[in-house]
Amino acid sequence: MFTSVLMIEKALTSADVEFVTTLHGDESVSFHVLLQPRGDQADRLLRAIDDVALGELDEAVREGGTPEGEEAMSVGQRALEVSLAALHAAGSEATGRLVQDHPLDALRSLVEESGADEVIVLTDPHYVEEFFHRDWASRARHKVGVPVLKLFSHSKA
Repeated sequence: MFTSVLMIEKALTSADVEFVTTLHGDESVSFHVLLQPRGDQADRLLRAIDDVALGELDEAVREGGTPEGEEAMSVGQRALEVSLAALHAAGSEATGRLVQDHPLDALRSLVEESGADEVIVLTDPHYVEEFFHRDWASRARHKVGVPVLKLFSHSKA
């Protein structure tokens, strides 16, 4: 069985689930999901700049309403439960946990614990972080010792 660690920031959509579960053809895949809610990983200014770069001006204005702290963790827990249920429904084994602090340290630990074959980072585009190579995928490539695949979410969750 192929083992993937999947880093996400929001609930997986049906298109995301189909995409990650079919990456390896007919080979069965076990997923270990790490979810860090969006409100805890970047400050509002960077998120607003990303929204403007994507042409989503309405979203940029609403960044102040993005859950932070405990509220973000509650939203994150629901997103994790939905994502795990969707992966199970697609026929994949899946476990998961929320990440509160230091997501790349948690990623490295989980890769070691699970003996993962790869890491898949599935997020919305974060142009500022990507430009400076400060996004999860760029930084993970130097920490985890397995291939890191960067994918963009298919649609809003």
